[in-house]
Amino acid sequence: MSKKKFKFDFWSGVTLAIMAVFIIFLIYPLLSLVVQAFKDPGSESFTLANFSKFFSKKYYYTTMINSFKVTICVTVLAILIGAPLAYIMKTMKIRGKAVLEILIMISMLSPPFIGAYSWVLLSGRNGVLTRFLTNVLGIQNPPSIYGFGGILLVFTLKLFPFIYLYVGGALKKVDVALGEAAESLGCSGIKKVFTLILPLVLPSLLAGGLLVFMNSLADFGTPMLIGEGFRTMPVIIYDEYISEMGGQANFASALSTMMIIFTAGLFLIQKYIVNKKSFTMSSMRPIEAKKVKGMKNILAHLFVYFVVFLAIIPQITVMFTSFLKTKGTQFVGGSAFSSATYSFDSYKKIFEKMKTPIINTFTFGLIAIIIIIIIGMLGAYVTVRKKNIFTNILDTVTMFPYIIPGSVLGITLLVTFSKGSLPLGGTAIIIIVAFVIRRLPYTLRSSAAILYQLSPSVEEASISLGASPVKTFFKVTTRMMLPGVFAGAIMSWITVITELSSSIMLYVTKTQTLSVAIFTEVLRASYGTAAALSTILTLTTVISLLIFFKFSGSKEVSM
Repeated sequence: MSKKKFKFDFWSGVTLAIMAVFIIFLIYPLLSLVVQAFKDPGSESFTLANFSKFFSKKYYYTTMINSFKVTICVTVLAILIGAPLAYIMKTMKIRGKAVLEILIMISMLSPPFIGAYSWVLLSGRNGVLTRFLTNVLGIQNPPSIYGFGGILLVFTLKLFPFIYLYVGGALKKVDVALGEAAESLGCSGIKKVFTLILPLVLPSLLAGGLLVFMNSLADFGTPMLIGEGFRTMPVIIYDEYISEMGGQANFASALSTMMIIFTAGLFLIQKYIVNKKSFTMSSMRPIEAKKVKGMKNILAHLFVYFVVFLAIIPQITVMFTSFLKTKGTQFVGGSAFSSATYSFDSYKKIFEKMKTPIINTFTFGLIAIIIIIIIGMLGAYVTVRKKNIFTNILDTVTMFPYIIPGSVLGITLLVTFSKGSLPLGGTAIIIIVAFVIRRLPYTLRSSAAILYQLSPSVEEASISLGASPVKTFFKVTTRMMLPGVFAGAIMSWITVITELSSSIMLYVTKTQTLSVAIFTEVLRASYGTAAALSTILTLTTVISLLIFFKFSGSKEVSM
């Protein structure tokens, strides 16, 4: 579609209004953060001391090395698990495929710190597996979940579904005729996968890999819970900011600025590679799953079931634990899986004493989703149908939340809005703003995607019959957009209610959310209440996912 000259009308007003929201709550806070990073906390003069402090002390710069060590390893492992899983699920008939895909989605959409918490119950110092290995098998000092290895396990099992989704989506666009042509030339089996299939899905693989890298780099909860001596950048940013709350958090701002530079650089590199390697495929005959017999079939089923079982263990563990009777930090009657006493005490306790986080989560989430849907629909329409220099800028700006870690966004909002003419620190508004800015892209992109599939001729017909363009949008276009909008909104909702990284920076007692409450209870070793809260969050995610399938008319989530 050709670019149009800018003229002020309703849609240009919408464009400027949405742009103003991003300038006030994203661009301006980011600039304030960067300025703060170059200021001396005492004299307020500009200096590079905050950055030199980071690179001159091993305690600090090793956290950056640790972060890249984790993210690189997680990305490689996620690709090694997710890509073969996608290939098997798309090309072979696997029993229970529909249920397996839902379980994969649940494992992906639950907070990673719940995974860390469940593995503490299983493989912590007093975990079930630890006790079994020590007491039954006589293994002294068995492997534990703490440190680099544990973080790697939790992140990999949480994030490989991104690779699975992206590669699976790409495989659906591959024409089976290409494979047949390759086989006729003597290229089959593993050779066909590496010489034909892999190059075709490489752009999607890189996109999924970037998401895995960014998520593991930005995650705060998992390394905080089980990292112990292994510290990463988000943890050190949190520690430094909290420790500097009495004054200016300049050093934490410098660390956050470096995180933004790293993630922005990675995003641009990935975009450059994908743009060079990407191409369109017209799949007349998409790949269909075939029934495979013999050992190949057995190994494929074993691989799929084993991976999905490992991925869903956190949800099974927390649900089971939520029904165990606890006394202090101990399970009454034994460990979590042997001779324990069952009760609803944990649920009674949270509904009697911890209703506020539950109410806050659903209240803040619903308000955020309403705003996200409104901005998402209007923003998608102007960037797709009303292209000009301003809508192109808006389209670029709305990508920024993809590259900003949640903890960094939380700090930027606090640094900017704790004082001054708009003091939002400690209020529900600042958390809702963080939710909207951070999770808007899901709805915005899904709304834009469905608009590209809708012919403008329907809108033109409405206008030719006398309806104004604005009335046509609200009466005609919005109805046609609803499936895509709701699909994106449900994804935004799921990520909003499980958000921790920004919430942990912004909350006060009265604005505590479910994710923050779970995290706090785990730190206190209140495993029963933590499990009950986690179960509520998991069930909400599952119900939301089922609603997503209902509205989207799909049996799977596509990326």
